[in-house]
Amino acid sequence: MVTPTALSRRMAASVLGSVLLTGCQPVPNDRTPPPSTSPAPGHQPTATPLVAATAPGLTPSQRLTTLAATIDATPADATTGLPYTYLHTQTWARATNAITRTDLRRWRHDADGSGQEITRRLPDVPGINHRPQPDEPTLFAKARETSTRHRAGDLHPYLPTPPPLDPAALAGLLTPRELAAESAYPRMLTGGIVGLATSQYLNREQRAACLRVLAAVPGITYAGASTDIAGRPGLAFTVTADESTSTLIVDARTGELLAAHERLTGQRPGLFSHVLVLERGHTTKAGATLRP
Repeated sequence: MVTPTALSRRMAASVLGSVLLTGCQPVPNDRTPPPSTSPAPGHQPTATPLVAATAPGLTPSQRLTTLAATIDATPADATTGLPYTYLHTQTWARATNAITRTDLRRWRHDADGSGQEITRRLPDVPGINHRPQPDEPTLFAKARETSTRHRAGDLHPYLPTPPPLDPAALAGLLTPRELAAESAYPRMLTGGIVGLATSQYLNREQRAACLRVLAAVPGITYAGASTDIAGRPGLAFTVTADESTSTLIVDARTGELLAAHERLTGQRPGLFSHVLVLERGHTTKAGATLRP
């Protein structure tokens, strides 16, 4: 008989594993978020997202809800009518006794699930304690690329589109509500947010909903201003649960997930995954790039 704890651990591994290839309403850490609201159309917020979210005295939950209320739209938010969702990610992932390194560019046709993937691989790094270095993202440009065409129905969104904007509803889709009392729940919910952000394009409202879900992750902490290995600045938030520590770096201006890093602390401690989200948007055709 599979116990709830065993089930939760299996689901946590499944949720976070899906990131690499591409209950109860959560209870926030603080029940009194700051009284901030989204600015009216055409008006600037009274404080920039970075200033508001880093103000002293805020709990991690309050910082995330403040970000959710003040983030800006991106130029790519205006392209959601184009037929292909485009995502460019780089992933370091634990295999049995090595770390794999993959650069993936994916174009998915939103209407029929067809598309294209272009993959570049760097040599595996022996062992499981590797820490991705700042020079590694640029090394992929020299690696041999493999292009794969996908037929209609081959590529699926992480969640049905559009994902709900209500944080409780979104959390329920990312992680079964009946597991909310399990020790692995914070890890699974955090992994679900990472999986969604690395698999689908999220507009400003959807990014704000994800930030509000993160604000409700039990035990989430604020690690301050940080920079990912690609040199992009953001705010870091950490979740420790189920013998795992995950750190998410979020762009304070747009609310976009820039990077997520997870290390295991139990048996065979070391890197579990590290992912960079480098580009996201929509294009007119598969293979088209966002930048000249």
